[in-house]
Amino acid sequence: MTSQTDTQSSVTTVYKVTGMSCGHCEGAVSGEISQLPGVSSVTAVASSGEVTVVSAAPLDEAAVRAAVDEAGFELAGTV
Repeated sequence: MTSQTDTQSSVTTVYKVTGMSCGHCEGAVSGEISQLPGVSSVTAVASSGEVTVVSAAPLDEAAVRAAVDEAGFELAGTV
């Protein structure tokens, strides 16, 4: 299941991340993903485990997984 919205200049993808429980968790995940090339916006919501990423082009899931792992959490896939 992929929730991906393409506009003329960006792609929005919603990922499911397990283990986030607070604002610090949201910040850690957002900070790591925002460093990926082409990412313009990241919104993480601990209560739902959803991370919404806006990027210039679709992101490589392995790169997103590595960023989430670096933050100390697990990418469960896309919503």
